[in-house]
Amino acid sequence: MSIDGAQKLNGHCLCGACSFELVGPHNWVGHCHCESCRRATASPFTTWISHENGNWRFIGEKALSYESSAGNTRGFCGTCGSPMYFKSDRFPTEMHFYAALLSEPEKVVPTIHFHADEMLSWVHLADNLPYKDHTA
Repeated sequence: MSIDGAQKLNGHCLCGACSFELVGPHNWVGHCHCESCRRATASPFTTWISHENGNWRFIGEKALSYESSAGNTRGFCGTCGSPMYFKSDRFPTEMHFYAALLSEPEKVVPTIHFHADEMLSWVHLADNLPYKDHTA
């Protein structure tokens, strides 16, 4: 799908009450292994899409938010509890969305691992993507 030739991606929570639309290119797609992301998703790592402000919008019910640490906010659906997004004072011009929430998650391809220093010892990946200990 496209809007004026720009790629458009849609995503939603488990129950469908909260959804979002991303238009145009994303900054990056990457796997995060930090403890905070693991706990927020109850998974060994999560995959993010970084998208510039002004090129995304929420649709449907407004997600609730939680300040998980100073300057870091995580959004989630108030009905089903699905995590929806991450925003940080460190990255004021962008929002990070969960790639697994996309209607067509295969349309994005991860290119990097973040916080590899916090990767669980029993996770063994063979994707040959570069590792970075922190988000740029």
